[in-house]
Amino acid sequence: MKPDYTLDMRGEVCPVPDVETRRKLKSMKSGEVLEVLIDYPLSKERIPASAPKEGGEVLSIEETGPSEWRIVIKKK
Repeated sequence: MKPDYTLDMRGEVCPVPDVETRRKLKSMKSGEVLEVLIDYPLSKERIPASAPKEGGEVLSIEETGPSEWRIVIKKK
């Protein structure tokens, strides 16, 4: 699935990736897909936990490299 938006949060530590993901989800339309790239392990837990609060549904979390993840979220 090709994302509508990509947030590259690699190099950022919490709470920045979580806050920026929630901010982006708020501005998105229903059905749009957001890809979030992270390298901070705590963000891998926090982003999926907070996404539903902004109307997001986590479609996948995949490890893309050593300590790097890709989270795909669809706006409901």
